[in-house]
This record gives sequence, structure tokens and C-alpha cells, in this order.
Amino acid sequence: MVMGAAFVLMAGCAAGGQARSEPPGPTPSPTGTGKTCGGTPVITGTGFPEVKGKAREAELWGLLFAEVPFEAGAEVKIVWRMTGEGPLRASASLGGRRAKLVWLEEHGGSSWQRPGHEWGTGWIFPKPGCWKVELARTRGSGQVWLDVR
Repeated sequence: MVMGAAFVLMAGCAAGGQARSEPPGPTPSPTGTGKTCGGTPVITGTGFPEVKGKAREAELWGLLFAEVPFEAGAEVKIVWRMTGEGPLRASASLGGRRAKLVWLEEHGGSSWQRPGHEWGTGWIFPKPGCWKVELARTRGSGQVWLDVR
């Protein structure tokens, strides 16, 4: 099942990095919810864990390809869906220190049913703690807090 979901998401990457915004389909029903260190809701039971970010002039969702808390020093894949306009900028910080954004790739869409354009990211969080991940577009910005052990 996990491999199938990963294949569907990977198959949604568009050649040339052009994103298309598609209306979301039915939203899956979660079987469990929790919160991360900064209060970000984590939704489980729908495949990969999801986070719902706090956003201004946008809606922000993250699809986590690892369980929270993440392991410090290991690369973590997170797919984002965010409404708004313009390209995506992403950063993560903890006490003035920045996580390494290994890659940022615009997707053409996938089977993941959340609103907005879709991007994939690879992160390395260098030390344990409560990391603030900030995403911004020309119009719209948001954040999530993620536990790293």
C-alpha cells in the first residue's frame, strides 16, 4: 500500500516542472489526529501522515513520508499542497539554525486530495528539537512545526 501511494505521487511529477491546479476530490477520513510540538495537527490513518499548517491568505497541507518525530540528520521527504499564487519558497529553522533544503520540485499533481499546487521537498534537520517550517508564495504564506529526535 505504501509503495502504491508513493508510485502514484511520483507519477504525478510533471516534466519541465509545470504545476497544474486541479480541484480536490473527496477528502479521506482520518482515523487519528494528534499535534506536533508547536501545535500543528497531524492526521493519521489515511496512508502517509499529514500536517495541516497555519496559513495567511492560503491553505497549507504537508504529506509526510516518515513518521513524526523525524530522525535528526536523515533526509525526509515532504510533499506540500498550498493555495495562493506564485512560486514556493521554503525554509526551516530552530533557534537561528537552518535545516538543509536538499531539493524543491514542483509537481504536476497526484492522487493526494488537498487544495492548491503541489511541490515535493527533501529536508535534513541537523539536530533534535521543534523545527518551524515556513512556506511562502507571492500571495499566501504558512507554517508547520515538526518534531525531530
